[in-house]
Amino acid sequence: MSEKLTGSDRERALGSLAKTGWELQEGRDAIRKSFKFKSFAEAWGWMSRMAIEAEKMNHHPEWLNVYNRVEVVLTTHDAGGLTALDVTLAGKMDAVAPGHG
Repeated sequence: MSEKLTGSDRERALGSLAKTGWELQEGRDAIRKSFKFKSFAEAWGWMSRMAIEAEKMNHHPEWLNVYNRVEVVLTTHDAGGLTALDVTLAGKMDAVAPGHG
């Protein structure tokens, strides 16, 4: 099980994530970001790639897809909040999403 991020590690991670559009989700120890793509097919293709990465990590996002938009929330449920797994998956999502990194 991953440990919750605290102190300077948490502040450093949140600062880095904020630069690419991630923000804390109100009312939860979680981060969120909205990704917008050119089409439904591009959004779905990105989700498929991210699903494979998430499965490899055994760390799965909460997400919602409506047409060309994907809303993502990351938190580590068994740790009760934000962990290094969330930061890593957010980075992978940014790296693969066109124009989002």
